[in-house]
Formats: sequence, structure tokens, C-alpha cells
Amino acid sequence: MAKAVGVGGVFLRAREPQSLSTWYAAHLGIKPGEAGSLEFEGPESVGVTVLAHFPQDTTYFGDSPQQSMVNFRVDDLDQLLVQLASAGVRIDPHREDFSYGRFAWIWDPEGNRVELWQPAPAE
Repeated sequence: MAKAVGVGGVFLRAREPQSLSTWYAAHLGIKPGEAGSLEFEGPESVGVTVLAHFPQDTTYFGDSPQQSMVNFRVDDLDQLLVQLASAGVRIDPHREDFSYGRFAWIWDPEGNRVELWQPAPAE
């Protein structure tokens, strides 16, 4: 059975995303990653966990006023989407593919948009 295998990231709205990322890097020692995100990676971490800040007016979290979005790493995105569809879960038809993995979105029963990420295979 396909399943979530960890938290891939937490995404928060921010008035000044770049400034907030800089603060977390400076004060908590979280390594800056691509596009101003903050990442935990290394032997003490199983996979990458991202903390990223988005502008207040982002539409990335969907059309609701939700202030944050959880990203779950998954082991088989296609199979999980089949399982979720058969369970009646609301699924966004949009998909995104990047060199670092594949993405899809769903909504939980309270209307919170949730991101699913299948990381690209390690090279």
C-alpha cells in the first residue's frame, strides 16, 4: 500500500518571505536552499525537510485563507492518488514535475490544502 513516509516541508505565509528566511538561517542555523527556502539535510536527516516562507498573497495554498500547508513525502505518488480518489478525497488535477520530484495536492476534510511530494530517485 502506498503511504506518506515523512514530512517534506512546512510552508507559511509571510509579509517579507526573504527577510524571514534570512532570520531563520541567521538565528537558528537552518541552511538556505533553493529560492530562499530553508532545508535540513545530512546524515542526521532522512530525506529533506523544507521550511519555506511565501508572500501573504500567495495562491500556492489554494483559494482559502489557510496560513500554512504541510508537504508530505510519499513513496508512490500515482498509487497514493488512486487510493485517495477511491476513498473520495478531493484531489487537485494539477501536477508538477521537477528535477527534485513530483507534486500533487489534495484537501483534507476541513478544507486545508495538502501537498504530496514524491522525491526524485537518488542518483
